[in-house]
Amino acid sequence: MEVRDPVHGSIHILDAEIPIIRDDFFQRLRNIKQLGFSEYVFPGATHSRFLHSIGVMNIGSKAFDTLFKPHLQKKSFQRLKETFKLSCLLHDIGHAPLSHSTETVMPSLSSLEIPKQFLSQKDQKTDRQATHEDYTIKSIADSSFAKSFHAVEAEFGVERKCIADLIVGRTSSPDYFTIEGLNYFPILHQLVSSELDCDRMDYLLRDSYFCGVSYGSFDLDWLLDNLIACPINNEVHLGISERAVVTFDDFLLSRYHMFVMVYFHYRSVCLEQLLFKYFKTSPEEYRIPSDIEEYVEHDDHYLMKIMRKSRNSYAQDIVKNQIPQKIYESFNPKQAGQLELIQKYLIDQDIDYIRCSSAGRLSKYYDEEARPHHDIKVVRHLYKDAPPIYSSINQATDLFTKFSQSHAVNRLHCQMEKLSAKHKTEILTMCQTSP
Repeated sequence: MEVRDPVHGSIHILDAEIPIIRDDFFQRLRNIKQLGFSEYVFPGATHSRFLHSIGVMNIGSKAFDTLFKPHLQKKSFQRLKETFKLSCLLHDIGHAPLSHSTETVMPSLSSLEIPKQFLSQKDQKTDRQATHEDYTIKSIADSSFAKSFHAVEAEFGVERKCIADLIVGRTSSPDYFTIEGLNYFPILHQLVSSELDCDRMDYLLRDSYFCGVSYGSFDLDWLLDNLIACPINNEVHLGISERAVVTFDDFLLSRYHMFVMVYFHYRSVCLEQLLFKYFKTSPEEYRIPSDIEEYVEHDDHYLMKIMRKSRNSYAQDIVKNQIPQKIYESFNPKQAGQLELIQKYLIDQDIDYIRCSSAGRLSKYYDEEARPHHDIKVVRHLYKDAPPIYSSINQATDLFTKFSQSHAVNRLHCQMEKLSAKHKTEILTMCQTSP
């Protein structure tokens, strides 16, 4: 089967993969928009997670072929390739409707009843609220979706648990990923989830294309051509050639610019916060079920239909694309103090408001605890046939660190038209006061 993609052109789908793509679990992604509320700002941004997921698998296939070209005919590598491709394809299979805000109405992890072998030791001992990643694992591990894997299991020897392992970033089956004494799990997981993963490579180009902007452009071919497998202490890690560091910088800049201009656009982010307030004020109207088979019905249309019928004011504002006025915006720590003063005033006067913060949104890896154990390596060759010299990507470029320190946008919104003249005057005075 062949898919015509406006971003990557023709994408070839193997016969054994067709049942997975045609299954209701994957078809649900046709009705989950990739950018949630960004369509309200960029009308062309109606693309779905369905096509994005296929695009990620396509990039993953190219990356694997580049990295392991001499081994592609070996059955052991064909098994790894298919496992990796399906991890790329299914990384978003459990994504909730509209935006990440919907995760606030997910049930407890224990209610999903995910088989223990798919859970970390911590999750087996303590309960927490489920996330879309948990629904991804449940879909792959323990649902009617499992029947769609029969062909890839028979043809390639793929194990569903190992597909899930690559998505979550841990495995209790290292032997599955070990060939001739080398464990390939680290590099494959890095390509599924890291600062240089196939997900980001696809969504930057795709989101830029459908939003009608150029901020997300970068040299994908050069980046893929310069990926290098780095064997270190019997484990294989992801690296890039020293000559591609500038391209990696460009990749980071593209993400930064897309974040500022598209992903953190004040209107779409405020709509997300309205969705959160809707869930909080009308908890009985919409809940995500713990039954994975029922979850298949929950997509953007399902949730929007509920909000259209709702009498909740936040739901109606979302449906009508109406947001509270933006009254203050800070871009650096010097302005943060003034924003805090305005926010305190709104709280003291019992004025309903929305605060939007960029903290932790550009990348989860800004959190030291969330950073992967294996960073990306820069590979340097001093001369032909010399052993490669490995260094951390953070030593080769400081853009990542600069973004994490400088990027701090905070906004306040409130419905000024509903306030008294006194409140309006006092708020405007504070907003116009220099920090």
